[in-house]
Amino acid sequence: MAISLVRITCAVLLLLAGAARGASVLPDGSILVVGDSLSAGYGLPADRAWPAQLAGRLTERGLPWTVINAAISGDTSAGGRARLSALLERHRPALVLIELGANDALRGQPLSATAGNLRAMIDAARATGARVGLIGMQIPPNFGPIYTRQFHTMYRRLADETDVPLLEFLLEPIADDPTAFLDDGIHPNAQAQGPIADHVARWLSRAFGLPTLAADG
Repeated sequence: MAISLVRITCAVLLLLAGAARGASVLPDGSILVVGDSLSAGYGLPADRAWPAQLAGRLTERGLPWTVINAAISGDTSAGGRARLSALLERHRPALVLIELGANDALRGQPLSATAGNLRAMIDAARATGARVGLIGMQIPPNFGPIYTRQFHTMYRRLADETDVPLLEFLLEPIADDPTAFLDDGIHPNAQAQGPIADHVARWLSRAFGLPTLAADG
């Protein structure tokens, strides 16, 4: 009986937290991350990547969500779109976080194609009843000011058109710190994964009603 009361109390607190933020609470289940090397933890042990750190915080707090990191280094929006159906069928996630597009830009792909792939992924995830969050990226200015600006605004426009929550820039808390990256200057190092996990956790709290999971929360 005591365990049941604790579970009921936790559920009520989660509902109140979500209501306070104006976000409906995410149903129990899995959180599926579909992304590229920035979420796969390129060059790092799998348990150091930010999705693994987020998963650890959920487990430590005994919360009813798990994290499935389906990110693959080098993946593009087309690759994510191609493999999403199988992931949805296998995991039946409550929430799908889409972090793709950076490799499209590195390959000079048309933004219309990237946006079309991301939109198709959003639609496919929603068709299963999952909620969706879009994680944006920014690219260096050496791609040219027009393409760089259009790439950044693509995520906001797509989020507005599809009415999904957007995390504007995954690497925002570390972007200006050169010591937060591997020698390639592109991929976050092990020490940067915690701040990224905190950044995502605060967004999940605001957008999806999850409890505060940030390390300093």
